[in-house]
Order: sequence, then C-alpha cells, then structure tokens
Amino acid sequence: MSHLKKVSFFKLVIRFAASFLVFFSLFKIIMKIFKSSFDEMIATYFGPDTWHLFALQIIIGSLFYGLFIAGYYKFIKKD
Repeated sequence: MSHLKKVSFFKLVIRFAASFLVFFSLFKIIMKIFKSSFDEMIATYFGPDTWHLFALQIIIGSLFYGLFIAGYYKFIKKD
C-alpha cells in the first residue's frame, strides 16, 4: 500500500469515489429489485420526481467515502 502515498490526494479521492459510486449504485438497485420488483425500482429511483434524490444520495455518499478513504491511506495509515 506504500504506492498510495505517492499518488496525489485528489486522484485517490476520484479513484475511491468512482469505485464506490459504481458499486453502491448497483448494490442499491439490485437490493430494491429483490425487495420489490423491477417496476417499483424504476418508479422509486428513476421516476421524474425521484431520480435527482437517488443521484444526489449516491454522489454525496461516494464523495464522503472517497475523501475518508483517501485521507486514511494518504495521511493516517502507516506503512
């Protein structure tokens, strides 16, 4: 993990946030399909009035995750 100390902080944030964005959005969509149905998932997450809330939750969550994990690997974790 010492190679993460050499990478720019913002590149780490983008890398971790992007991976979390993809993983968490797929996880959230799949769990909604298993709990209810495909049509309800579309209505809940991608409806005309609800898609922006879904996108905002995913973006803010992935940004905080990216900042936290990048800060951990860059400044806290000792190799």
